[in-house]
Amino acid sequence: MLRVNRVIHTGQALVDLVVEVGTIPRRGGNVMAQSFTRYAGGSVSVLAAAARSGARAVHAGAHGTGPNGDLVRAALAAEGVGLSAPPVGDADTAVCVVLVEPSAERTFVTTLGAERQITVEGLGLSAPVAGDLVCVTGYSLLEPTRDPLLQWLESLVPGVAVVLDPGAAFASLEAPVRDRMLALTDVWTSNAEEAHELTGLAELTSTLPRIAESLPAGALVIVRDGPEGCHLLADGRVEHLPGYPQEPVDTNGAGDAHTGVLVAELAAGTDPQTACTRANAAGAIKVTRRGPATAPTAAEIDAFLAAAHS
Repeated sequence: MLRVNRVIHTGQALVDLVVEVGTIPRRGGNVMAQSFTRYAGGSVSVLAAAARSGARAVHAGAHGTGPNGDLVRAALAAEGVGLSAPPVGDADTAVCVVLVEPSAERTFVTTLGAERQITVEGLGLSAPVAGDLVCVTGYSLLEPTRDPLLQWLESLVPGVAVVLDPGAAFASLEAPVRDRMLALTDVWTSNAEEAHELTGLAELTSTLPRIAESLPAGALVIVRDGPEGCHLLADGRVEHLPGYPQEPVDTNGAGDAHTGVLVAELAAGTDPQTACTRANAAGAIKVTRRGPATAPTAAEIDAFLAAAHS
């Protein structure tokens, strides 16, 4: 039987408590919320997006015992995403409070729980082999997840591709930690702000080759630029893959939708340019939907692109 490459995510599966507000309250102030919803989020959003684009997806991180862990497991099961590690017996999964303004801008407050209790042995239960893609978030490079994650990544067999979504945390990490992670990274995928912060460069297209200087030879660099689409560095050349601007209702999870579709396509052997185009379409569709794990299916992306280019 032909083996299908997997997308394996090591990051935190959390529960998002999404609160819609007219404005962020001043310090010490109070505002009334328009709505409150509880979702499975974090790495769940990436994995759901990947699964909806046909990937064999696996969550390799830790998940708790309790109502939040139950919600995460149910959400992953509904998408056909596997879990390789058993639940943590004495702690529940944590929450991320997400304040969403009418502009669709969002503000986060994240707590810590069972998802931070990863081990080298637990990660190893995902058993990646050549051709698989292992996804890492920069937030996992904070303690206590940093050391077991890096130790495990450095033990991967040749041919496993490591995908880094650095997040806002990465640029502020100590240089030895950043360098250690970058040396393992085969695919960098970030937003523009994260690329600017890491490189210190003001011109967006200049950030991609600067990032590539720290990555292994042949690595891909993708930098998202919101509704403008993304920039891709492949084979030493930077190109712009245009986006599909929409009227947003919720940008929470748009980057995760982009990343999930991107890695699903790369795992399937799609060329990087096409993978980025489909990821741009996924992000455009997602911002028109409420909730973090609301990425489109492959069929929805097909229809969107057909209409956009007709």
